[in-house]
Amino acid sequence: MNNRENPILYIVIPCYNEQEVLPITAPLFLKKLQDLTAAGKISPDSRVLFVNDGSKDRTWQIICDLATADPHYIGISQSRNRGHQNAVLAGLMEAKDRCDITISIDCDGQDDINAMDAMVDAYRDGCEIVYGVRSSRATDTFFKRFTAEGFYKLLNAMGAEVVFNHADYRLMSARALQEFAKFREVNLYLRGMVPLVGFKSTCVAYERHERIAGESHYPLSKMLSLAFDGITSLSVKPIRLITGFGCFVAVVSFLGVIWAIVQAILGHTVSGWASTTSIICFVSGVQLICLGVIGEYIGKIYMETKARPRYIISERTWDRKEKD
Repeated sequence: MNNRENPILYIVIPCYNEQEVLPITAPLFLKKLQDLTAAGKISPDSRVLFVNDGSKDRTWQIICDLATADPHYIGISQSRNRGHQNAVLAGLMEAKDRCDITISIDCDGQDDINAMDAMVDAYRDGCEIVYGVRSSRATDTFFKRFTAEGFYKLLNAMGAEVVFNHADYRLMSARALQEFAKFREVNLYLRGMVPLVGFKSTCVAYERHERIAGESHYPLSKMLSLAFDGITSLSVKPIRLITGFGCFVAVVSFLGVIWAIVQAILGHTVSGWASTTSIICFVSGVQLICLGVIGEYIGKIYMETKARPRYIISERTWDRKEKD
């Protein structure tokens, strides 16, 4: 599929415990689909695809009810909670053979759905990937704004190709998705992996709003975990940095040994518990940090060699209709 004039669009929406916000945002996504169809920008066969990421509340039941009420709503459910990145991937892979383009967006209503118009226009102009980029972070706290922007700069410094202030709000064509499907790694960081696909791309700026309802499912711990996954999945520079730092410490230590020998020969040695303890603690700390970073990479290699499935789909709404 590569229909530029009247493409079939699948809006892919990961959902985890979204029973409070889903009834509010689902009609908004449907209306956007209808508006794009009425404007002649997309095909009437376009769909809103919800991905239930092992929710523990009524999210999946709500998705099934929506699919029953309107054929433009469809949904898939993972067998268990696998995390946001795997949920997005599951939706994209499910949609890639059914549509011409996908737009992935979160369920909470924070991303401006009106940016989809510009994304579809960019695709019709020849782009295969369109990144949604936040125009500002005025709604963020100072801490979140400082750490988020610092993280993007750190990733670029580490050699990872990421789009500044872009999360997972993006358009991808079926052609780009077919190539992306060849990326088989288990440790996912989509916003860093998608640029590796290549093809013609552009960015669309939008304003991010406050969450419409419910609570965020991305606390600081998950954000830090995702950030660390992004660094270790896309760059080997941390390994090189600790190698260089290890060489530096080794040189300093070697000079210290020479100095100690010279002082001993000259008879200027003075016993000092504090200095000895400080040196031992410093070197031990450096070694533990280096081992930790190396261990993180080894752990990722271990997970990759297992080649476990990144997601397992347990139910599909259209399968239910066929049974009925």
